[in-house]
Amino acid sequence: MTSSVPTDGPVPSRAEGDRLLDLIRVMARLRGPGGCPWDREQTHQSLARHLLEEAHETLEAIDGGDMERLREELGDLLLQVVFHAEMARQEGAFDIDDVAEGITTKLIRRHPHVFGETRVSGAAEVLVNWERIKSEEKGEHGVDEDIPSTLPALARAAKVQRRAAGEGFDFRSAASAVSKVRQELGELETEIEALDEERASRTEAPPERVEQELGDLLFAVVALGRRVNVDPETALRKAVGRFAGRFDRMKAAARAEGVDLSKLSDQELIARFRTRT
Repeated sequence: MTSSVPTDGPVPSRAEGDRLLDLIRVMARLRGPGGCPWDREQTHQSLARHLLEEAHETLEAIDGGDMERLREELGDLLLQVVFHAEMARQEGAFDIDDVAEGITTKLIRRHPHVFGETRVSGAAEVLVNWERIKSEEKGEHGVDEDIPSTLPALARAAKVQRRAAGEGFDFRSAASAVSKVRQELGELETEIEALDEERASRTEAPPERVEQELGDLLFAVVALGRRVNVDPETALRKAVGRFAGRFDRMKAAARAEGVDLSKLSDQELIARFRTRT
């Protein structure tokens, strides 16, 4: 097989998509006779961890706003897709064209407001229609059916809520979502107070009660994020990054001043943390 990938000299002008075909040809060469021994011995299972790693590295590039790194990471992620598709082709299961055809058909079917006569009022209604159409395609099924159990809990909660919204179950306003968060916080506070009272009376409180209320609070916060068009997984990931940076600066300052953070009150800790923006 002769690759059309240039090895030297100026890159010729090409139609959009040509480089994608080059990638497919290169992958076929690597997996073919006389190709790379490592690539030829890989399986879907052996590559699974690489797919996960590349997805996380792509998210990190997005969070960092680094477009050059994003370009690179998207390439690494695309490689995983092409790699799996080439292995499937060799197994006689499907090929990259089948993958592209499937997602293209799905996009057209789930965008009737673009490729059909349906009218929508905005992005929120698009998502509702998407979940409704998806539900009609799959028939009657549980709201959490086929959602991977390994998906991070916040992302899983958001996906379940989107599906429920596709059936009409959703907050009608951000104010309603905020009210629900306050309600769940109040219920959590009540359980924590009861827990403290039971501990004071030397009885052991069932930990499930506090866990359940904390879970309900987090679920309500996810719903609020969706209502204001903020992805909770992204928001928390960024919050963790901000906290880590501010905490490290606070810790360095405390060490320079000879301050033991464990000896400070809650108010003193918060005051110090706020100054490390």
